[in-house]
Amino acid sequence: MRDLIERLFPRLQESLFEITSPADPSYNCVAWAAGDVGRWWWPGEAMFTYWPADVIREQSIASFVMAFEMLGYLPAVSGSHDPQFEKVAIFASVDGTPTHMARQLADGAWTSKLGSLEDIWHGDVHALSGTDYGEVVVVLERPRRA
Repeated sequence: MRDLIERLFPRLQESLFEITSPADPSYNCVAWAAGDVGRWWWPGEAMFTYWPADVIREQSIASFVMAFEMLGYLPAVSGSHDPQFEKVAIFASVDGTPTHMARQLADGAWTSKLGSLEDIWHGDVHALSGTDYGEVVVVLERPRRA
């Protein structure tokens, strides 16, 4: 599986990464970033996906930001490690459509759920940037819970 992940995300070959869980189609990257491994978060069809009730169901950066504001996140100055804050990064394609989310761990590394594939630990948030996920466009933060 590692070979497939490296083919999908070539920048991971230049960065440290580890597979941290088996593939699981019951949750995705947005759910993983939110700390919810029981549902597939996406502002798509309500019948098939979860999205916070008070947030518009549109595939926009604003909608993703609003969903995470409901979890206590606010815009961050940067994705740099600050042990006082939990951070999440929103990726988007060139046209501004959200494609992926990653969550920063307490040690400053990042974790991502790759669609229905595995969760991975990756040292650099930008290691997933590229054709499939685009680039990091927004970083949000909230005070780290004790």
